[in-house]
Amino acid sequence: MTSIIVNEHGGPEKYEVTDDSPAGAAAPADGQLQVGLSLAGVNFLDVVQRRGGTPVTAPFAPGVEGVGTVTAVGAGVDGFSVGDRVGWMTGGQGSFSSTALVRADKAVPLPDDIDDEIAVAALMQGITAHYLTTSTFPVSASDVVVVHAAAGGLGQMLTQIAAAKGATVIGTTSIEEKAEIARANGAAHVFGYDDFAEKVREVSDGEGASVIFDGVGATTFEGDLKALRTRGTLVVVGNASGPVPAVEVNTLSASGSLFLTRPTVVDHARTPEELRSRTDEIFEWIRSGDLTVHIGDRFPLTEVAAAFTALESRATTGKIILEH
Repeated sequence: MTSIIVNEHGGPEKYEVTDDSPAGAAAPADGQLQVGLSLAGVNFLDVVQRRGGTPVTAPFAPGVEGVGTVTAVGAGVDGFSVGDRVGWMTGGQGSFSSTALVRADKAVPLPDDIDDEIAVAALMQGITAHYLTTSTFPVSASDVVVVHAAAGGLGQMLTQIAAAKGATVIGTTSIEEKAEIARANGAAHVFGYDDFAEKVREVSDGEGASVIFDGVGATTFEGDLKALRTRGTLVVVGNASGPVPAVEVNTLSASGSLFLTRPTVVDHARTPEELRSRTDEIFEWIRSGDLTVHIGDRFPLTEVAAAFTALESRATTGKIILEH
């Protein structure tokens, strides 16, 4: 059995390929499913774990998102049987292995018309895009929405969902190739990162953005405060360029009574009911054509380090997946 382990925190080179039996080969405990993996998702949460930024300590089995087939069911689990296709995100460690143990209350049954690639791309990033646009800031047709890194996996979903709700979407990207992707997903305007705040003001008749979804972090934060309208909302969803600087709370009032939040997906999928209500709507958006999932790149599991090098260099667009 091929599996990946992280023995010490650090860069992508810390992913080690081993033929040892993965932790998921053990019998499932109460409330768990044992799942044979078909695909795993590559996420920035994995990066944070590998760098030592979460309570997960080395050595550990990496991988928080995956899809596969149930091979064993632990005691006390209802609603799942051996042979069921399931997906999960943050339901257990070890999706970068051939077998993983997953909390049943964090697993989602996969419909027959949603294939594994679509499912793994629609879990972490799809659920995140869903709660950001429906719970954190319910986007409406009257809103001007800025999406940083609009060509990335999450950025593409945010752009599509906000555009489908009738909002005016402004994307930011680093190169023209990525700008074209943002426009294809529904962005009315696409700018580079230099002077984006002034350009947002220009195309919004001086009002500024209703909400900014920022996964870039350090290099865009100052501009975000300038680009928002009065009582606008800044949603920090990641820190690809580094953590945002410490905020003096009075800065928010001086900038127009702004709102600042740093939500997490875990707090927006706390129960099986909440989790499945979000995935049900995401799958329906996919069926209707309102949401298209874009696979940016595929890597064999044994090339996990290369997959994360691509992710962290921001060289890819769309979702990166690992094939088992």
